[in-house]
Amino acid sequence: MNKKIWISSPHMGGAEMKYIQDAFDENWIAPLGPNVNGLEQDLEQFLNEEVYVAVLSSGTAAIHLALIMLGVQPGDYVICQSLTFSASANPIIYTGGIPIFVDSEPDTWNLCPNAVEDAIKYSISKGKKPKAIVAVSLYGMPYQPDKIKALSEQYDIPVIEDSAEAVGSSYKGQKCGTFGDIGVFSFNGNKIITTSGGGALILKDPEFKKKAVFLSTQAKDDAPHYEHTTIGYNYRMSNICAGIGRGQMEVLQDRIEKRRENHLFYKELLKGSALHVHSEPNDDYFSNHWLSTITVDEKSRWTKEEIRKRFLKNNIETRPLWKPMHLQPVFKDALYFGSHLASSLFDKGLCLPSGSNLTTDDFFRIEEALHEIIISE
Repeated sequence: MNKKIWISSPHMGGAEMKYIQDAFDENWIAPLGPNVNGLEQDLEQFLNEEVYVAVLSSGTAAIHLALIMLGVQPGDYVICQSLTFSASANPIIYTGGIPIFVDSEPDTWNLCPNAVEDAIKYSISKGKKPKAIVAVSLYGMPYQPDKIKALSEQYDIPVIEDSAEAVGSSYKGQKCGTFGDIGVFSFNGNKIITTSGGGALILKDPEFKKKAVFLSTQAKDDAPHYEHTTIGYNYRMSNICAGIGRGQMEVLQDRIEKRRENHLFYKELLKGSALHVHSEPNDDYFSNHWLSTITVDEKSRWTKEEIRKRFLKNNIETRPLWKPMHLQPVFKDALYFGSHLASSLFDKGLCLPSGSNLTTDDFFRIEEALHEIIISE
């Protein structure tokens, strides 16, 4: 059988081992050390804004700490995009908060500003203004920061920018991760660059970074013994993982270009067909196209599931778009505002192989599989 073509597998650049070896040679194996500091500095320079980065064990940990630092308490409302991975929403539950899910808008598939405002007004009518808005840049496509920021300022509600999938994406030339009050990155194994497992907080205030580091290292007070006046977490990234990240930062621009080339490959191949490639709505948006995604037109003779199985038969991995959080059994009782765009996208959307390490042979096999679908329409 042909080798498996994955949606998005890790892609090492070659420099990672140098940083890892340095960590071994210097015995920096703990969640501190030169690679941790170096990766934070690399990310700050890449973002090219006045921000402060704290690298953590995962993007999920980053969202959890962001909620804690914004003061989310049990019973507090937090607005969250419904069309997203569960890691955007689960940390709300960790804090005891109550998620309010909102629909997407059609241009970016991210937070619908009208639905966000409806959710805010509802919450205020119940005497509980939301403590935060979790805004996701889905599959690398930036959300609408201008409109969400306007609502944030109007109602004085901070934004947690979940750019787990959007490292290297930008809006009007400004990098994703720097729009919200707190930004979040993920470096999971399937992301555009990886630290094996890992994430980061992007903060606007050096005091907030100091607090994030304090909380992520078990909140140890300044004392000769272990003194704790605050609940802490074991969320700091290790120096070994940070070493992988430093090597990956050296090839980040190449990885972004490769993913965008994948997107153009699909766009050209599927032009004029009933399979529509999701692209930037205008030149203000620059997506890293972490994953290339399609929606299947109702005129197609093939359903999303039939296409997925066709690929699977050829040992090619595809995946439905995220199932909206408000449709998940675990969140069946959650509040939801908006219409049916998120659920419609789930019904007809598919993620295609998008790794930066796809080979010429991989593209040939993908094209062959898609060709069978297109010519039968």
